Amino acid sequence: MQGINNYLCAMQQMQNGDTICALATAPGTGAIAVLRIAGPAAFRVVNAIFLPPDGGTAAFEATRPYSIHFGQLHDAGRIVDEVLVSVFKSPRSYTGDDILEISCHGSEYIQQEILQLLQRHGARLAEPGEFTLRAFLNGKIDLSQAEAVADLIAARHASAHQAALQQLRGGYSDTMRRLRQQLIDFASLLELELDFAEEDVEFANREKLRTLVGELLREVRLLEGSFSAGNVMKHGVPVLIAGKPNVGKSTLLNALLSEERAIVSEIAGTTRDVIEDHLVIQGIRFRFMDTAGIRETDDSIERIGVERTLQHAAKSAILVYVCDPAQSDAESLQEEIRQLIQQSGNSNAPVIVVINKSDRYSSEDLHQRYAPLPEVLLLSAKEGWQLDILKEKLCAAALPLTAVAGQTTVTNARHAGSLHQAAQALQKVMDGIDSSLSTDLLAFELRDAIHHIGRITGEVYTEDLLGNIFSRFCIGK
Repeated sequence: MQGINNYLCAMQQMQNGDTICALATAPGTGAIAVLRIAGPAAFRVVNAIFLPPDGGTAAFEATRPYSIHFGQLHDAGRIVDEVLVSVFKSPRSYTGDDILEISCHGSEYIQQEILQLLQRHGARLAEPGEFTLRAFLNGKIDLSQAEAVADLIAARHASAHQAALQQLRGGYSDTMRRLRQQLIDFASLLELELDFAEEDVEFANREKLRTLVGELLREVRLLEGSFSAGNVMKHGVPVLIAGKPNVGKSTLLNALLSEERAIVSEIAGTTRDVIEDHLVIQGIRFRFMDTAGIRETDDSIERIGVERTLQHAAKSAILVYVCDPAQSDAESLQEEIRQLIQQSGNSNAPVIVVINKSDRYSSEDLHQRYAPLPEVLLLSAKEGWQLDILKEKLCAAALPLTAVAGQTTVTNARHAGSLHQAAQALQKVMDGIDSSLSTDLLAFELRDAIHHIGRITGEVYTEDLLGNIFSRFCIGK
């Protein structure tokens, strides 16, 4: 509730003409730091503490927008720092307000001194995400673009960056607005029919409405269905490393990560829980999961580990099945993989079969031994042999999951939920047309679909929703 109350207060203060300030760069000491100040009094506040090189009086309201000015910040004659001040004027700024950005030296002491100076001259500290909140409330961006700002800041690999950038540019928003407008156009005709209910006229052709709703329903479901791929792009491709105990799964994880992340032991059943870590390969983020070896066991804790292995296998996008030639031949290996797929229920994930400890055997003998399998990778995790080939295979398997070029992909769970609710409402409209449902009930279901699509871009929103979204932003953004 505290976050929501903060945003109710921030919205009220914005309407009352508050000027806000915050550190825009990461906290800590660096070469430079940037402080941002936005609002109707931004120029007046900085004018009061800025000394131009010629010793005159600062007047940022009279300067050209998108210009940078060198000078000193002072506190009652005491010089605080030499700075550069960038000028952005309303309405052509990020938030739509007058904005100044002060680039100072990166000392934490200097940063705090300037923040206190700004506050003493009439600004207040911004709430987390308040600059972007103002951009949304001032109509500079919609809600899905605001969420894309947070995703762009948090992006840790190329696919997440590309997806966030695509959403920030508004292509996704344009799709949502087009869908919503088409529904509004027909909903208005249904509302018109209600105004002339006694005259029994039909303004909205039911067959055309059915065709339109059918097309929109397919599009909404396609977008909703893209969330699984979008979630992978945002959070990383989940890769399960599975196999019998003591085949080298933990050694393989350590080799991929180039660090001792998992305990390696000759004792079977060392790994009891799922060990997870991330690695970016060719711009794609992978979430590797080292799991308990799959076998029948009387050890209750190890048995729980095996169950968790199967649970994670069900949710993995790629399965890496590791085999030790001393434990499995081609026939038994095929059966192990078949059972893993059957028990996890995941028949869609590609399986990369890794024959580990291959440095102990002749490559020709291993190829002959596992010839019945379509494709296997001979590898030595301990020696680091053929790891590059495994990485190439992982990227090839992940490519269909991370490709976003030329298509709209949903990466946000909130959007996916709204699309699901919109699809349910549209399906009710379709069913209602087929069963000759009354105009008022059809109009109700259409309004429901319009409402849920509008929640994605923020054409429909509540203070609770804004508080939930913007409270997760960093201060200064």
